[in-house]
Amino acid sequence: MSNRPRKALIIGAGIAGPVAAILLRRAGIESAIYEAWPYSKGIGGGLQIAPNGMHVMDEIGLSNELISRGSVAESFDFYSQGGEKLGSINRDLARRFGQPAVNISRATLNEILIDKAWCACVSLHFEKRLIKIEDRGDQPIIAYFADGTTAEGDFLIGADGVHSVVRRQVVPDGPQPFDTGLIGFGGFVPHAVLDGRPIGRRVETTFGQSGFFGYGYCSPDPTDGVMWWSTQPACGMDAAMFRALDHATLKQHLRGFHRGWHDPIPAIIEAAENIVVTDTLDVATLPAWSRKRSLLIGDAAHATSPHAGQGASLALEDAMRLARLMQEGQELGAIFQAFEAERRPRTEKIVAMARRNGNSKREFSAIGAWMRNQMLKWLLPLGAKGMDFMYAYDARAA
Repeated sequence: MSNRPRKALIIGAGIAGPVAAILLRRAGIESAIYEAWPYSKGIGGGLQIAPNGMHVMDEIGLSNELISRGSVAESFDFYSQGGEKLGSINRDLARRFGQPAVNISRATLNEILIDKAWCACVSLHFEKRLIKIEDRGDQPIIAYFADGTTAEGDFLIGADGVHSVVRRQVVPDGPQPFDTGLIGFGGFVPHAVLDGRPIGRRVETTFGQSGFFGYGYCSPDPTDGVMWWSTQPACGMDAAMFRALDHATLKQHLRGFHRGWHDPIPAIIEAAENIVVTDTLDVATLPAWSRKRSLLIGDAAHATSPHAGQGASLALEDAMRLARLMQEGQELGAIFQAFEAERRPRTEKIVAMARRNGNSKREFSAIGAWMRNQMLKWLLPLGAKGMDFMYAYDARAA
């Protein structure tokens, strides 16, 4: 079609943005990425790419690199605060769904994606904080940045995360990210910390009377290759208040919160450095994902809390599905409507599931925690089957 868009402005260089740019380039659409933050290789904690996300990474030729620089997770095991095993899920994912689940640090994943985008001749610009979008009729869409510069394109993709500036332009009076009332702490420790508990390729997680703790390998690097996280009820403090504490005070808080939890949790806390603290937010639903020639994808459209392990994978799916729809050459508005109609039911179902999962990590009475643990022994095998729809999805064939 003669009026087919030729250039996309992509706001955000996290996960969805670079992958969308790579795949749009294959579809013959030039992309330029604009990221608010400086380029850095050392930001963030660990995450997991599920099989459905790994299919997209395989499509762009990165699945083997993720496996080699991350760590395959062959099961997700659950324990009580005292160390009793409650159950296990997510076994044999590679055999069942064609790809494994892979743990990796967010910084490593971002480095891999940015390098791939550069190799695909995608234009990347850092320290470009979006302040306004101008979209007038048949003129190019214009993005205005805080440094006084502008960029023009045929359409704009908001891949700028849970605190999306593009979302405020697309849905000016829309809902704000919802604070689920849980605080996340996390970071990395050396492999040696787990020497007394050889976990292999398992991710081990623990339900406390209040809160949750997890750990697993995320890299072959012996100095920094174990990721850990602690989920706690906010109890009147937000992440910014915790981040304002010095390292010794923050570590003392973690010691106190997890006092008496089974090994190796105390050792992980003692070894923890560079502790990352985040609020646990989500965006359950928006009235629309697009406006004129601007479209939201990834966390900008449907941010999910981490309790289903799907945030990164849903962003990867979005990038793949959008590129496939763009290849069909329909009118831009029709593509955006088709994208939202296809993606909204799946993503909103998973956001809701993650929020429900988070409820089991809040504060319980001693009896309530014991009852929850007994129920988990029965429910985990059933719940595992209910999660298959997430992993079985292949964005290449949808």
